[in-house]
Amino acid sequence: QVDLVQSGGGLVQPGGSLRLSCAASGRISTNSAIDWWRQAPGKEREFVAFITWTGFNQFYAVPVRGRFTVSKDKAKNTVDLQMNDLKPEDTAVYFCGYRTVVGPPTIWGQGAQVTVSS
Repeated sequence: QVDLVQSGGGLVQPGGSLRLSCAASGRISTNSAIDWWRQAPGKEREFVAFITWTGFNQFYAVPVRGRFTVSKDKAKNTVDLQMNDLKPEDTAVYFCGYRTVVGPPTIWGQGAQVTVSS
């Protein structure tokens, strides 16, 4: 069993930065990855980025590429999402998800609200 606990999020002005964290515990496979997804009001959940548990590979959705960075802290077993140059369209509830390398996330964090507004 794997558990994910999220922290971070909040309200920021356009152009600002926020950092989300996802703490993983339990039986984590080395052949796994942590995804970040987001869901805006009235919209479907949207993929944002992932990092493999080894930390060797990352991938970003086009809308966030160059602004968001996903990283892994091996000592703390946390995966962070650093979000820079935030835009109002980034407003959403952000979720981290655990998955094997092949397949969708099967375990989700509780979600964190990110609001970008002036």
